[in-house]
Amino acid sequence: MAEYEQQTQRIAERAEDIEHIIMVLSGKGGVGKSTVAANLAFALAAQGHRVGLLDADLHGPTIPLLTGLVGELTTGTAEAIRPMELPGGLAVMSIAFLMGEPDQPTIWRGPLRGGVLRQFVADVTWGRRDFLIADLPPGTGDEPLTLMQSLPDADGAVIVTTPQEASLSDCRRAINFVRKVGGRVLGVVENMSGFVCPHCGERTDIFATGGGERMAAQMDVPFLGRVPLSAEIVALSDAGRPLVADEAPPAVREAYQAIIDRLLAQLAAGEVEAHG
Repeated sequence: MAEYEQQTQRIAERAEDIEHIIMVLSGKGGVGKSTVAANLAFALAAQGHRVGLLDADLHGPTIPLLTGLVGELTTGTAEAIRPMELPGGLAVMSIAFLMGEPDQPTIWRGPLRGGVLRQFVADVTWGRRDFLIADLPPGTGDEPLTLMQSLPDADGAVIVTTPQEASLSDCRRAINFVRKVGGRVLGVVENMSGFVCPHCGERTDIFATGGGERMAAQMDVPFLGRVPLSAEIVALSDAGRPLVADEAPPAVREAYQAIIDRLLAQLAAGEVEAHG
């Protein structure tokens, strides 16, 4: 118990050095949650913010691929783990950095997974950061609960969905999960919202569109924006390249910029509300 309390104290001390903590959740897998989390971090770093990106998906860590850090190993000690850092000041931490083989599975039970996530906050030397973006595993199980309870003063959660009802239903559960644990929903991002032709730029609504915005209105949470599908997204993401840089399709780049603008507005509104 004493060790747990000491770890809790270290978590609180680390959190004091981070101005904003944002969780990125989805009710189900396959909606592009990690891609959204990584590119929120890329976009904020590109604006000059000091950003940390925590890959909390222990069984499907894709943040290293999305940031071009596959195969890299972190340095430091068990009590002071140093995250990998990209040019521009984006610090990244993932369980993949600590596994010997990139395809090695993490076959761990719930208590061990929760302990590792707490360690990623308590013992990783994030330093002073303007933002910490945490990419949580899909669903509303042990890992999201552990991280949200360990960081009760986090600013809130961004929920990622796709337009179709199969995803929206799970997204509603994720919103209710955040509310039940006392968190704030900063907004909903509708991913894979239409397909942009790489040749003519015409947009086609393959999965329909607007479902995320309507659901956000029904659940009384902010809608941050929608990101279209694009053929270039796969190639850029697999190469660890941001979707907010000049080489990204304009429609995708502009979508992320609009989402960041609305997210920052939500954070500012929360600060005003907190200070009366």
